[in-house]
Amino acid sequence: MTTTTAAFGTLAALPPVELAEIEERAALQSRFDRKYMVPLGEAGWLLEALAPDARVLEIDGRRHFTYESLYLDTPDLVSYLRTAYRHRRRFKIRTRTYVDSGTCFLEVKVPGPRGSTVKYRAPHVPGQLIAGAGHAFLDDVFARHGLTPAERAGLTPTLRTAYLRFALLLPGSDSRVTVDTALCWTAGGRELRLPGVAIVETKTAAAASDADRRLWCRGHRPVAVSKYATGLAALRADLPAAPWRRVLRRHFTAAREDLIHG
Repeated sequence: MTTTTAAFGTLAALPPVELAEIEERAALQSRFDRKYMVPLGEAGWLLEALAPDARVLEIDGRRHFTYESLYLDTPDLVSYLRTAYRHRRRFKIRTRTYVDSGTCFLEVKVPGPRGSTVKYRAPHVPGQLIAGAGHAFLDDVFARHGLTPAERAGLTPTLRTAYLRFALLLPGSDSRVTVDTALCWTAGGRELRLPGVAIVETKTAAAASDADRRLWCRGHRPVAVSKYATGLAALRADLPAAPWRRVLRRHFTAAREDLIHG
């Protein structure tokens, strides 16, 4: 039995929910995201605490899913730097592959009103470069948010992430919780792993969810963490990383030292 399986044994006992119902009730493409980095054991505790009211996403008998994301940026890292400096015209572009099904999307995230995040996505062929339809999709999203194609000129793969995820629906608030484990980042031939840490993300329309309140009671607070920006900062010490310095120091120090000495 793996560490992840042992920590989340409760997952098998939860009632299932289909993807279509989650998308109908809690798609939340415009949403408030709160992220927490916690030890695996704490994520397991949260699952048990939510179990009486939670339902777990199940697809073809699976409840744990493998995700791979490929983040794209310009040669001078416009996306990364605008995030690092909290630029109001920031954006994030990636392809996300749901490995178990082979489904892939081209996705864009931009800031929304009052601190929310807006996500757009379009079907994409895994492993392929962005072509005509993909560029048209990006043009449309950028135009909606006052961005120009020149701001993403020369997009190239910059960072790859992989992890295991399970997703919960909290029917009382139509909110979602995702828990990511087996976290792995790869860039420039270097790889960084955080095997004992989980990223818990709550996704709500506005108000905090039951999951948020339970985490707060345990002393956990939302942290500034971005799988793209924090991961790239962890792998590249030459980049500005002020928004994620605390998270890097607390959760990534040992893994970064392994990179240095490996």
